[in-house]
This record gives sequence, structure tokens and C-alpha cells, in this order.
Amino acid sequence: MNVNRTGTCWNCGESLAVEHFGRQDLCPSCHRDTRVCKNCFLYDPLCYNSCREIQAERVVEKEQANFCDFFKAVPPSSNPRPRKPVDSSRQAAEALFKSK
Repeated sequence: MNVNRTGTCWNCGESLAVEHFGRQDLCPSCHRDTRVCKNCFLYDPLCYNSCREIQAERVVEKEQANFCDFFKAVPPSSNPRPRKPVDSSRQAAEALFKSK
């Protein structure tokens, strides 16, 4: 187990090190911004402004890098948002209902 792994990419699920969460850093796997609301421990789409921190400034684009002072990366073990299985589920459904 690598102790330098501190987060997970919100888009592809790749494990990321602490140095991957700078304002201009991108995920080495999918090349999406990493310091984004959707990658933050405080992100919650059910809360006002989708954030559990009530003092945080509003961020409209949740998938783009921002300057939030409350950002804390989601730990790899607690990220409940896998992204890739959706494609395989869609392919399975299309194969099931494919007319011959």
C-alpha cells in the first residue's frame, strides 16, 4: 500500500497522490481537472450549493478547477463514485434489447 495516495479522480476513479491536487493539475489517466468540487470530501449534491461547508463561496461549475479554501480530496477508500461501469451497463442493455 502506497502511503502517498491521498485521493481519487472524480471522473475515472484513478488513485492520485497529494501533488495531483494543485489548481492547474490534471488526472494523469483521463486528463480532467482534479481540484474540483466533485473531487472534494465536502461535495454533496443534496446540500445547498452542493457543499456541506456553509461558509464556502458558491462554485457553479462543479467539474472545473476552482480556488476553494475548504477543498479536501476524497480519500481513495471512501470514493463511492465509480465512473466506468456505466458504459458496460449500457452495452449490456443494448445487447439484451438488440433486435436480430
